[in-house]
Amino acid sequence: MSEETFKHIIDLFVELRFDETKEAVKKALDSGVDPLVLIEKALRPAMEIVGERFERGEYFLAELVVAGDLFMEIMDDLLKPLLSKKRGVEKLGTVVLGTVRGDLHEIGKNIVATMLRAAGFEVVDLGVDVPPEKFVEAVKKYNADILGMSALLTTTMMEMEVVIKELEKAGIRDRVKVIVGGAPITEDFAKKIGADAYGRDAVEAVEICKKLIKSSKK
Repeated sequence: MSEETFKHIIDLFVELRFDETKEAVKKALDSGVDPLVLIEKALRPAMEIVGERFERGEYFLAELVVAGDLFMEIMDDLLKPLLSKKRGVEKLGTVVLGTVRGDLHEIGKNIVATMLRAAGFEVVDLGVDVPPEKFVEAVKKYNADILGMSALLTTTMMEMEVVIKELEKAGIRDRVKVIVGGAPITEDFAKKIGADAYGRDAVEAVEICKKLIKSSKK
């Protein structure tokens, strides 16, 4: 599949042309494009462009909502059925995911969740604006191997450290690996707050989660 095809899908998506975008995605999938490749090379970049336009004031909340709806419709109708077929029978581990308290961004988290499920993980998605105690409760309830936290705002990223401290207070920090990600997050920040890992994007996050599971089972 040529880069031109991915660019065509991105252009249609960014222009919020619902039916044409879905048709282009379906055509690409029918021609044999891997759904994970399609996410990384077309859908994720398209959502990033929409986000940038929103930040510059070129798009407003209405356009942001439409883009989110388009993304989820493509995921639910076209990609998830194919991703579920790709999944192996072996369950790799359980991951609790959520966007931290005060932050309502979820597209990046949703991509990570979808790709983790495709890789064989059981994913418990807590959604957005998740308070620290809810993360702790979920880690306990589902006996999670990994806790993944996302933040897209510099004003909310410190919530990740609050969650880690709450895990320590609850006496369960040593039994769960913590991975963090999001636009303002860096590897240095992850180390500073005591996280086990930092995922730059969805593909990297999945590979890191696989490594974390392997290291915990040694």
